[in-house]
Amino acid sequence: MPELKHAHRLRTGRYSESGQIYLLTAVLLNREPLFRDFYNGRLVVDAFRTAEREEFATSLGWVVMPDHFHWLIELQNTQLPKLMARTKSRIAVTLNRSVGRQGPVWQHGYHDRAIRKEEDLQAVARYIVANPLRAGLVETVGNYPLWDAIWL
Repeated sequence: MPELKHAHRLRTGRYSESGQIYLLTAVLLNREPLFRDFYNGRLVVDAFRTAEREEFATSLGWVVMPDHFHWLIELQNTQLPKLMARTKSRIAVTLNRSVGRQGPVWQHGYHDRAIRKEEDLQAVARYIVANPLRAGLVETVGNYPLWDAIWL
């Protein structure tokens, strides 16, 4: 599979720190647009909320695109690999059950970027939720149903 070719590089230098803010991105296998369906996309939102209830992360902003998600979080009481493994697994199991499919849902790995203290978190959140605009999916962010940010 071509998407596995550089997956090992995603783990190089990965460091988890409780209280640190991260921008996380995960992509569906072969970029299949499973989240184009609103109800499938809501499964991602439910997984984000579960991570909050488990006190693994505080969601600051997110957007669920047709074939990936971006999630701005403050990490709590866990490590990034555990948070992402649980979140991606929860989504995959629920999605497969919901649509009657089997097999892998996600590309291996994920991308993470620690946000520096001096970065403007609101600007990062605005950039995240504007993804549907840049992708040409909607003309205004308010017309896209699968996003949220604590500042907006």
